[in-house]
Amino acid sequence: MEADSNNFMLGESQRQKGLRPWIKTYVETERHQPPRFGVFLLQGLVGLLFFVVVTRLWYLQIHRGAEFSRQAQENRLRYERIFAPRGRILDETGRVLADNRIAYGLSLLREDCHDIPATLAQISAFFRLPLPQIWDKYQQDRIKMKPYEPILMLTDIPFDQVARIASDIPDWPGLELVVRSKRSYPEKDLFAHILGYVAEVNEKEMAADLSLEMGDLAGKQGLELELEKQLRGRKGLYVVEVDAHARVLNKTLNQEPQSGREVRLSLNTALQQAAWDALGGEAGCIVVMEPDTGKLRALVTSPAYDNNLFAAGISKRDWEALRTSNRFPLQNRVIQSVYPPGSVWKLIMASLFLERGINPRETVHCAGEVKLGNQIFRCWKREGHGSMDMENAVIHSCDVYFYLMSERVGIDKIEAFAKDFGFGRPTGIDLPHEKSGLVPSRSWKKRQFGRGWAGGETYNVSIGQGYTLVTPLQIAVFVSALLNGGDLLKPQLLDNVPRESAGRVPAKAETLNFVANAMRKAVSGGTAHVVSRKDADMGGKTGTAQVVKLKMAAGDRRLRASEMEYAQRDHAWIATFGIKNGKSYVVVVMVEHGGGGSSVAGPVAAKIYDHLFDGSAKTKFAQRPLQNGQTN
Repeated sequence: MEADSNNFMLGESQRQKGLRPWIKTYVETERHQPPRFGVFLLQGLVGLLFFVVVTRLWYLQIHRGAEFSRQAQENRLRYERIFAPRGRILDETGRVLADNRIAYGLSLLREDCHDIPATLAQISAFFRLPLPQIWDKYQQDRIKMKPYEPILMLTDIPFDQVARIASDIPDWPGLELVVRSKRSYPEKDLFAHILGYVAEVNEKEMAADLSLEMGDLAGKQGLELELEKQLRGRKGLYVVEVDAHARVLNKTLNQEPQSGREVRLSLNTALQQAAWDALGGEAGCIVVMEPDTGKLRALVTSPAYDNNLFAAGISKRDWEALRTSNRFPLQNRVIQSVYPPGSVWKLIMASLFLERGINPRETVHCAGEVKLGNQIFRCWKREGHGSMDMENAVIHSCDVYFYLMSERVGIDKIEAFAKDFGFGRPTGIDLPHEKSGLVPSRSWKKRQFGRGWAGGETYNVSIGQGYTLVTPLQIAVFVSALLNGGDLLKPQLLDNVPRESAGRVPAKAETLNFVANAMRKAVSGGTAHVVSRKDADMGGKTGTAQVVKLKMAAGDRRLRASEMEYAQRDHAWIATFGIKNGKSYVVVVMVEHGGGGSSVAGPVAAKIYDHLFDGSAKTKFAQRPLQNGQTN
């Protein structure tokens, strides 16, 4: 048993010895192999990376392949706008009033510019401009524009510098000479308030019209603004192929530019010049209108400004000088200034009296003044006119007659009648910012001052004083209605448009004829005699509108204009018509602080009729030198 036991132990021992090398090898092998979790993790990461790469390749090549192909094409192709000329503006004879000229500019393409600070310094040095000014321009436009859009750094470069720049441009990466169209106004200040001007568009305008971009020109005032859509052309387009260094390989015209529409006005340059000369530099305005068609033949405002200043980019100094001038050269006095009409208003009042049934032969006695309560209202003629009927009251401009007759109709009837004749609202002329004027009423005064209407205020309104305010163009439209049978015509500046009526006045033909005949007699033997002519049918009504309360000199004498401060002097009016050889004109003249209508405004109107009826228009037009290459 013991032997068997020993043999068993011996055999077991030998078996263990035989297993040890295998166990050792297994243990060592297990000790040096990585854990299976790490293998799986590594395999997972490799697989994920492969999936991401494949997915990204699919996204770039398949999903967005077309887009990237387009972007690559766009990097190779550029698009250059070709600016279209604005339409020209001509007078009735074909004389050019607003034209275009070639101007050169310098643009900066940021994508091609390797060193913007150095490039801006080059611009500053070459053109001798302050570097901060160049930087300010760059920074302002950079914010507004997309990275690939060129920034127009300079405009209207003098031609002598253009040749030098053209030779240096290849050494200035990112800079390019561009050809633009600039607006020019050969007649300068003569038509400034009518034509207005253009200037570069601002952010607000670009937001409102997506076809506009930085550097585009648009109308800012006058007809340039009012007719913007007609005058603006359609841009053309170049497709430019470039290489990786931005060198031009090919340039193809993709779309031809289309010029804006040419516009012909009803105005006559020679007549406009004659009216300007007749005004003699005084502050004021003149309207010459055809009563049968509504066409305007002259429209003068003085003082004026040279609208080329704005077209070229007005300096701060010039702008401040215009803006702060006490003569207001930026103001279009024909439509934007409102004045008391003075005795010209008596034409409206006479029409109202007739329509309200007042007998024109009824007389009143003018003793030079009339008393209302504790107030005294004087006639301009201190000694009085004596017995006055309606016709003579118009001819001699008797204030007392209109005071007394206005009591019969009252302010409510005056307000309604005047508004029916076109006062208190714009005439509709094709110019921006037209004023409406003011026809006062009880309700207006209550709103404005919190007080009721007084009887003496009706007296003031009856002679064109007090709160009543009109534009000179409204007076011209009214006088035209007297002659054309009662049509309130829209004043027309364009030559090829049909006659347009804004309505009929509420007056019988007999009323209109009576007032027109009274105007004729005011010329033949009354206050408007200064415009009388033997060869024409003439009518007129003068007006002297007080600016401040009447001042008296010693001996109860009214102060002369020369004895008063300029700003306190009366405005001088005359409203006239002239008919000769079947041709009719209405001429209205208003001279600010000029004094008497008969002595100041009247001679101005007379000179205009000399020009109209003596055949001097064609002669003077032929003598005017053509400017800036313009043609007839």
